[in-house]
Amino acid sequence: MKKFIDAKGKNCPIPVIMAKKEIESGVNFFEIEVDNKIAVENLKKLAKNQGFEIKITQDKDNFKVDFSNGCEECEDILNKLEGKKELGNWAVFVNKETIGSGDDELGKSLMKMFLYTISEGEDLPSSILFMNGGVKVPTLNEQAIEHLKVLESKGVELLVCGACLNFYGLEEQLSVGKVSNMYDITNVMKEVSKVITI
Repeated sequence: MKKFIDAKGKNCPIPVIMAKKEIESGVNFFEIEVDNKIAVENLKKLAKNQGFEIKITQDKDNFKVDFSNGCEECEDILNKLEGKKELGNWAVFVNKETIGSGDDELGKSLMKMFLYTISEGEDLPSSILFMNGGVKVPTLNEQAIEHLKVLESKGVELLVCGACLNFYGLEEQLSVGKVSNMYDITNVMKEVSKVITI
């Protein structure tokens, strides 16, 4: 979203200093509003010296000076993609709330650590599938939920079995991912090159 700077009522060189501060911080698109023509002229000079294009619109006694440097649409797309990593052709199948057998608390902790490790890695799964007791992970394991939210923000699809949520009475507690069904989960398993069951 383009930044807006309200510089009305501020005499020069304050509007110029405010605009220059944005430019120096790496902002390529912003709008500054002033209420005098001297400020407009000085902002025009600043834009020219810094290689920015400007568009000026007047509304009664106020002037909006729109600074731009490059392709705003391209920058928006890049910002949306920032932090996302290329997804691998594999999926994780979670059918219980713990990893391994033995102590349940240790198993829940291992699940949390597993999801954290995946979220920080370079090779992300395309999907994580939750069935049976596995639906307790995106509903009850608060620390695991935070790691799942990170994975979801990076484009990993989180599918949670709706019938399983209903069986355990957890429909209202789903904190991340989307309710799914056997058909969709099975299709994901068939489409990826490998499924890791934990």
